[in-house]
Amino acid sequence: MTWAAVVGAGVGCYLLKLAGLSVPDRVLTRPLVARVADLLPVALLAALIAVQVFATDGGSLVLDARAVALAAAVGLLMLRAPFLVVVFGAAGVAALVRLL
Repeated sequence: MTWAAVVGAGVGCYLLKLAGLSVPDRVLTRPLVARVADLLPVALLAALIAVQVFATDGGSLVLDARAVALAAAVGLLMLRAPFLVVVFGAAGVAALVRLL
C-alpha cells in the first residue's frame, strides 16, 4: 500500500509539472497571471511558516520558542540584515529561549 501511494504521488507530481509546461505562452504573458505567479510563492511560504510556528496542541494555540524566533527574524529583516544573519539569529534566539 505504501508503494502505491509513493508511485501515485510521483505520477501526480509529473502530471502537474507537465500541465504547467503545456500552458500556452499567450496565457503566461497576461499581466494578471504574471502578478499572481510572482506573489504565489510568497503566500505559500508565509502559510508554511505560520503552520510550523503556530502549531496547535489539542485545539489550542501553542506559543513557544518558535514564535519568539519568528519575531526575531522579522526584526532582523526589518533592519535589512543579510539572509544568513536572519537565519542564524533566529536559530540562536530559539536556542536561547529553549535553554531558559
